[in-house]
Amino acid sequence: MSRLFGARRDEEPDEQPSRPAKPSVVVGLGNPGPSYERTRHNIGFLVADELARRHGGSWRAKKKAEAAPVSLGFENVTLLKPTTFMNNSGSALGAYEAAQLIVVHDDLDLPAGDVRVKVGGGAGGHNGLRSIIQRLGSDFVRVRVGIGRPPIGIAPVDYVLGRMDSMVKEAVPLAADAVEAVIESGPEAAMNRFNVRG
Repeated sequence: MSRLFGARRDEEPDEQPSRPAKPSVVVGLGNPGPSYERTRHNIGFLVADELARRHGGSWRAKKKAEAAPVSLGFENVTLLKPTTFMNNSGSALGAYEAAQLIVVHDDLDLPAGDVRVKVGGGAGGHNGLRSIIQRLGSDFVRVRVGIGRPPIGIAPVDYVLGRMDSMVKEAVPLAADAVEAVIESGPEAAMNRFNVRG
């Protein structure tokens, strides 16, 4: 009889629904190896390195990534640099949920040196983002670092793998600030702070 009018008492769902995962894994996108170190496409690696420097993180080799656990304020955070090459970045993140991630990446659609925070969305032609979205979905925070559009006659792939200009490199501390703001105050507060047009 009780089955007709609802679940038995021992089958009732928990009164407290599970809370969504809080961003706690910072993924800097890039390509491993010295030949890629200072390219525009590796801005995510540089931001991860800056955060490790600020918060006393030491990089350790993991399967498919380098990882540096740090404490950021009252939060325990894992910094990650996938070592799978950009186009296969998602394969390094199988142990995580999209909602845990803050992904730092270069963005052709922003002026060089601009930093913006975004939640969700498509890949926008970025192969690293595409790989992550295919693996985990798109519901993650992005910290976008503008690298500008390539000059006429230069293919996008050659441009992103070209040497980083000073304006892009100088955005590294600002992008690290944006990551800290997401962790400390949440994505919405970070967007209000960093997405204001100058």
